[in-house]
Amino acid sequence: MVALITPMFDDGSIDFSALKSLVAFHIDAGTKAIVSMGTTGESATLNQDEHIEVIRATVEFANSCIPVIAGTGANSTSEAIKLTKVAKEIGADACLLVTPYYNKPTQEGLYQHYKLIAETVDIYQILYNVPSRTAVDLSVETVIRLSDINNIIGIKDATGNLNIAQSLIEQCSDDFLLYSGDDATAVEFILMGGHGGISVTANVAPKQVAFAYQFALENKRELAELTNESLIDLHQHLFSESNPIPVKWAMYKMGKCNNGIRLPLMTLSKQAKMILEQDLSNLGII
Repeated sequence: MVALITPMFDDGSIDFSALKSLVAFHIDAGTKAIVSMGTTGESATLNQDEHIEVIRATVEFANSCIPVIAGTGANSTSEAIKLTKVAKEIGADACLLVTPYYNKPTQEGLYQHYKLIAETVDIYQILYNVPSRTAVDLSVETVIRLSDINNIIGIKDATGNLNIAQSLIEQCSDDFLLYSGDDATAVEFILMGGHGGISVTANVAPKQVAFAYQFALENKRELAELTNESLIDLHQHLFSESNPIPVKWAMYKMGKCNNGIRLPLMTLSKQAKMILEQDLSNLGII
């Protein structure tokens, strides 16, 4: 699955024509689902109306050819409920809910937050743990408690910690979906027993990522590792500066979108551009 960028014009306004092309690009490439308005989609810099409109447009452009998972998390439970309700109304297939950032709730607070959203909105929901950005860590124990709620169907674990992945794999039921949110460790996560990944790299190299994940899901370790080996530099350099700065520039370099990004994020530094451009050239992407 791809954590899709939100293409923008140079002035920061949303480029819906480019968004339509990106959705078609992923359908053609064999991407299994699109995550709209996650971290990579710059959800933190879009206002709520824009946030909803991007999800709406993505659902429209996907036209039921590919599932759309809407990012509807917020640090306010009431806001997360509102976004999740709207996402359901406009046709999203599921929602991705990041842990409520900045206010640093307790584990019980996290449990009650997710429980209330799930009880209020009847749509499939995927937890999203990315403590490096949110300053709050959803514990394995809390995930296990939440996994008993029927419409909480999985988690995107972006810790990059394979010990946590192992604990989730061992302790969650087989039908609770475990997705990696860390490109560098995703293939190993899947080989250990995970169910897939929500990938930043898939914006740039969707077919290669899809092949690597599929081989891992089939437990073909050698093929999975060999396919992933060509992507290792890209995995690293797409995070040389804060996501989505590098991936948006890479997509611009590929001719997939304009070079727009919103403050406080800025375009990629000159040195990082040189390195990433070499990665794209090595892979035959540009």
